[in-house]
Amino acid sequence: MKYNFDEIINRRKTYSLKWDGGDLIKEIGYTTRYDEETLPLFTADMDLPVPQPLIDALHRTVEHRIFGYSVCPPAYFQAIQHWFKTRHDWAISAEEIVYCPGTVYALNIAVRAFTEQGDGIIIQQPVYPPFTAAIEGNGRKVINNALQCDTNGYYSIDFEDFEEKAKDESTKMFILCHPHNPTGRIFTKDELQKLADICAENDVLIIADEIHGDLIRRGQTFIPIAKAVDEVSHIITCTAINKTFNVAGLHCTNLIIPNLRLREKFTETMGVQLPSPFTIAALIAAYNEGEDWLEQLKDYIDDTMEWVKVFIEQRLPLVKVTIPEGTYVMWLDFSGYGLSPEEVHYRIYNKANVLLEDGHLFGEEGLHYQRICISSPRPIIKEALERIVGAFEDIHTAAV
Repeated sequence: MKYNFDEIINRRKTYSLKWDGGDLIKEIGYTTRYDEETLPLFTADMDLPVPQPLIDALHRTVEHRIFGYSVCPPAYFQAIQHWFKTRHDWAISAEEIVYCPGTVYALNIAVRAFTEQGDGIIIQQPVYPPFTAAIEGNGRKVINNALQCDTNGYYSIDFEDFEEKAKDESTKMFILCHPHNPTGRIFTKDELQKLADICAENDVLIIADEIHGDLIRRGQTFIPIAKAVDEVSHIITCTAINKTFNVAGLHCTNLIIPNLRLREKFTETMGVQLPSPFTIAALIAAYNEGEDWLEQLKDYIDDTMEWVKVFIEQRLPLVKVTIPEGTYVMWLDFSGYGLSPEEVHYRIYNKANVLLEDGHLFGEEGLHYQRICISSPRPIIKEALERIVGAFEDIHTAAV
């Protein structure tokens, strides 16, 4: 069927974090202004309808009228295997799959299961803030292998620095974000192989967050790190339908853990976790019948990103932006305005009443950046950017 992603679906009063969570958002310090006119584009969920087969599967679950404790049937694991074999040529055995209610939750479990207090864990900032929180919140030490940004906004890995930090005896884990959030990099097979080899040589466990792996641009190829290398015994991969099919509220992450010892240690630390019947039904339907929807979604996101880039170049010319290789986030560099990060924040969040995500939350490398999630109907994105243009109008006028 043909999906209309321009349709604006009112999410207010539906328990939505981004549309109804103003008190919480203000409490944690994202903004001091949040009201019914706020346009929230800060969190990575979509304001777009999910695939119809997924909706139909949830209706069938509701119609059963009983929602008790549930277990994953063979069809659940078969759907995961089918998806990754078909989409990524990655063969996964059913016993390698471990259900977990969320990726951030999984990262915290992995940190506790496989490292000790004071151990070092490598991340590549600027990176998704819960990586840092999972490390520091569990008494471990952040080891930052900062990505290097060139003048064109392209990020690359400093392998010399990575290897030096991996060789440190206190370094026990590397949390890989792939595709990288917020920069949007999709790492090449050679880059992934080199990272994996360095970690294997130094007994560093890799936890790969690849939940954005289905959301890639036209002409790009995403290779899971476990598919890119021959030796996978030191790799744990987080996959999810949450980002791909916009069902974060159904709490569905699946870890691929080939190493039996690591699998047993992770499940022991996590304890028993049972998915809801809605989660099971959603995954089976999404992975078996959601491919057509995903291709339409990717085209829509690609077109939105191209529109955003042109708009910014024409109307916010001091902002640097590139189209990312993957994800549905864009990483906006406001350093060209010569304003403090606090002033940029005030103009966007208070004057324009648009809620993005301050780059400093991703590490000091993001100090002059803002992250925008463009996974909303294009009319909402257009309205938000028009408001931001208005908030910087005095600078543009003065420059003429």
